[in-house]
Amino acid sequence: MISAGVSRSVVGRGRARVGRASGARRACLSTVSPGPVVPITHLLFDLDGTIANSQPGIVRCLQHGFAAVGLPVPEEDELIPLIGPPLSVGLRRFDLDEATIEEVIVRYRERYRPIGIFEADLYDGMAELIAAGSAAGVMQAVATSKPEPFAVQLLDHFDLARHFAVVAGATFDDSRAHKAQIIAHALAQMPGATAEHTVMVGDREYDVLGAAVHGVRAVGVTWGFGTRHELDAAGAWRIVDSVAGLRALVHPAEGGA
Repeated sequence: MISAGVSRSVVGRGRARVGRASGARRACLSTVSPGPVVPITHLLFDLDGTIANSQPGIVRCLQHGFAAVGLPVPEEDELIPLIGPPLSVGLRRFDLDEATIEEVIVRYRERYRPIGIFEADLYDGMAELIAAGSAAGVMQAVATSKPEPFAVQLLDHFDLARHFAVVAGATFDDSRAHKAQIIAHALAQMPGATAEHTVMVGDREYDVLGAAVHGVRAVGVTWGFGTRHELDAAGAWRIVDSVAGLRALVHPAEGGA
């Protein structure tokens, strides 16, 4: 069993409708990196940039946060790198003091809760991949730096929470914020998880490095907010460029269906 500190999990129950936002980034087609088939019994997914394209909502809410505290509003391209790490970490690139960072986050959330969270779209094929894993008996979890209640809300919105045994996210007070902590929070509630048969799927180096802390292999996906170079440099076990490629890798018994 993988060692991880025990803490309470929020398990979502999906009953909400599936939402679709416009302007989604779509995964391109490619093949899976070659390598041996390894049975996967436990599967962890990042959320933003892996399951859902949340860029529109996150960027607009960050711009709202900057404007609300009287700061110059960054362009969209300047804010995309903030999708992945904790906001309290990402905002440091703007040379803000801690008090200002906290204020921007507060104002970000005032728009995100009622509006921004729904300005997102599922990547094509991800709902089907997740449902296939659930049907095959794979124990699945979400491990995201998004605050846990927001993660549950978004998964419910897309009617996906029912496929996950665990939804593990950050806390609002940043006591659990870094990816290694969040992965530990998920693994502690996944009976039977072993490093050999557990995989983390994500689009940023934080997913790869966080998984490595626990001896878990990471599959990097290139349709999100990171790059192939970033994922490779972090030590991703495999890198895939399409949802079809990911499905062939984590559900090989389907023959890539």
